[in-house]
Amino acid sequence: MGVTENGALADGGARVTRPLASTDPRAGDTMKHKTRLIVLGRQGAGKGTQCARLAARLSVPHISTGDLFRAEAANGTDLGRRVAAHLDAGSLVPDAVVLDLVAARLGNTSAREAGYLLDGFPRTLPQGEALFEVLGARAADVAVELHVPTSVVLPRLAARRVCQECGATFSVPAGADEITRCPRCGGPVTRRSDDTDAAIARRLATYDRESGPLLVWLDELGLLVRVEGVGPPDEVHLSLLEAVRSRVPELDVDYGPAPN
Repeated sequence: MGVTENGALADGGARVTRPLASTDPRAGDTMKHKTRLIVLGRQGAGKGTQCARLAARLSVPHISTGDLFRAEAANGTDLGRRVAAHLDAGSLVPDAVVLDLVAARLGNTSAREAGYLLDGFPRTLPQGEALFEVLGARAADVAVELHVPTSVVLPRLAARRVCQECGATFSVPAGADEITRCPRCGGPVTRRSDDTDAAIARRLATYDRESGPLLVWLDELGLLVRVEGVGPPDEVHLSLLEAVRSRVPELDVDYGPAPN
């Protein structure tokens, strides 16, 4: 999949309506910036929690495609309704839609100079190629795969509950009392519409199938580091931080208590 000069996908019709960067694809090669990081992993691997902590540690924006999807769906726009249909079915949102949403977030120089942590994007090889074609070779300093086996993520996702008001996430293991109200804000707590057993199984299978080629490609670029995501959250956080430093050795980081 190629990218035209205005940031549109050259795939026979699907287009990114908002450019990711300037029309010069070399702009990302020389621009001074803070750390640019990609974090990948299966649904239920704990990416959301770990990415928020890592972004706070590195002082860069945490850009979650899942949050972008849900916000767009909540807005009730035509694009939001298309996104919601895919989420409810447990299928992945098409590349062109994902790229359009990310383009809006990274569509100006100041946003890219501030650095970023991309959580859930790119998800496929065409998305990765499009990101690097538009932003240049410095689109990412490192890509970390947070690896958690399927046998662990399945019960995690089945137990996940989300507050509809503040977005806080909780775990309700099998046999435990159900949470109906958020202890933080008092809002209603429910299971996400895309966390049904059938939808979970489809999402995990699709991730493995579509993200495999992307992981191989990132590894060939010398950007990929794998971190085991099973263990105490603080230990996983430090492992992620060391993975970033292995590719960005000049990174100056405070190793004090991990941000919550």
